[in-house]
This record gives sequence, C-alpha cells and structure tokens, in this order.
Amino acid sequence: MTRLRKMMLDELERRNYTQSTRRSYLLGVADFARHFHRSPDQLGLDHVREYQVELFRVRKLSAATVAARIAALRFLFVQVLKRPWTVADMPYPKHPHKLPVVLTQEEVARLIEMTDNPLHRIILMTLYGTGLRRMELTHLKAADIDSARMVIHVRGGKGRKDRDVMLSPKLLEALRQYWRCLKHKPKPEQWLFPGGGRAHKNMEQPMADKVVWHAVKQAARRAGIDKAVHPHTLRHCFATHLLEAGVDLRTIQLLLGHSDLKATTVYLHLSHRHLQATASPLDSLPLTTGQPA
Repeated sequence: MTRLRKMMLDELERRNYTQSTRRSYLLGVADFARHFHRSPDQLGLDHVREYQVELFRVRKLSAATVAARIAALRFLFVQVLKRPWTVADMPYPKHPHKLPVVLTQEEVARLIEMTDNPLHRIILMTLYGTGLRRMELTHLKAADIDSARMVIHVRGGKGRKDRDVMLSPKLLEALRQYWRCLKHKPKPEQWLFPGGGRAHKNMEQPMADKVVWHAVKQAARRAGIDKAVHPHTLRHCFATHLLEAGVDLRTIQLLLGHSDLKATTVYLHLSHRHLQATASPLDSLPLTTGQPA
C-alpha cells in the first residue's frame, strides 16, 4: 500500500465512511492515477478536467458514474491533500432525473415465484416486504428480527441512521423456515444472511452484495420480465404499492429512511391511483363529437 493510499484510507475511516464508499473512492483515485501514469499528488485540477472529458467522451460513462468519480477526487484533493477546490473550478456533471422502474404486484409475485432456490426466494421476499436497500439487507442480524413488536431493526442504514420497518406475518414465517433450514445456524448476534452463498461457509462475514444482485437478475430472467430490474427496483415497488394502498407519504418516508420528504415524492409520479384520480383538462373542453368538414 502506498503512503498516499494509506492516508486516504485513514481519512475515510476517520470520517466513518461506509465500506462501499471507501471502496468506490479508492478505485476512482486509482483509475485516475492509471490514466496519467502518475501519482495523484503530482496531478492538479487541469488533469481532473481532462479525465472527466475522457470518462464522458471516450469511455461513455453515465453522468452518475462520472459524478461519483469526481466526488472521489474531490475528497482526495480537499480532505487528504488539503488543496483548494470550488464548485466553480470543477462543477459536478448534470444528469437526467429518470423515474425508476416499478413492477405491478402480479409481476413481483411472478418474480418471487420464479427464484431457483430458497435463499434467493427469501432475499426477494425481504427486499419487497421491507423496502430495504441491498446493503441494509445483507447487514441484518438475527437479533434485528423483533417478532414481539413485528418490526425489523435496521442498524446504520444510509447516513448511519437506524430505523424500524414493518415485519409482515408472511415474511416472518418465511424467515423462520429459512432459519430452520440453515445447516450452520449462526448465533443471534451474527449475520442473518452470512457469506458463502447457499452453503454459508463464511459465517463471520455478511453476504456479498453481488449475491443479492444476481438473485434478482436471475429471477427476472426466469420470469420473462423485460424491464430493467435490480434489487433497488423492489424498494421502489414497496414504496409505490404502499402509496397506492393509501399509506401517506410521511409514513413511507420513515419506512424508507429518507431524510427529506422530497425524495419520497417521486413515488407520486409512479402511483396509478394518484395519476388516475386526476382528470385531464381536455375532458372539460366543450368539444363537439363530430369530425371537421
């Protein structure tokens, strides 16, 4: 490990950044250095601008991916190298705000039914039944399942915030069945979904994110769903279907762990109940039914 990499890792850990953010930032800085074949502390903002053009023009990366790379470099320059960096010098790229994909309840049911093993099935049921993010799911512990209060405790979610989400009776029964089938049952303080795939060989580590990703992608393929489906899609389905069932936005905000209600209002654009409840102004025009001569 180079001195600069260790300095950056120490600073990330000191600020208590998540493991995924640390990994993303370190990979971004390493790619920046490889592009110029020089140590990052020998490069400046002009190199960052050139690198940004490379990412867009040559590599054809999305605006969100480029923004993440720029965030990593900003952390390096400001927090580690203590150099000036302003938005005017290096603005973040604008990117389109697209509405997320949402499945119907029938499609979600088909997705769950088409999983090819019990582990994938319980993963999908938990994602849809709770609205958890992928990392929140993989870091659940057995003790987080509170059957007395019928809630699941989410520890250190996005923004290092704890919250409770509902535990449905159907999900509780499925989790109990999954727990009974574990060959090497972990202790209550250990991971609910330990690493090592179906065999759960590595009990000391949580399940890898990619296992959740592949579970959803394989189920979507087997179910014949052509939409772009990934683990976060089930979180969007959870929120949208709650809204269509009459749950208020504030409650959904708390269940999702959104710090700002504005982030939750996107589901108003996805809810058929809200869209169909509003009449088009065309319907109120006094138009004749005949065709023009």
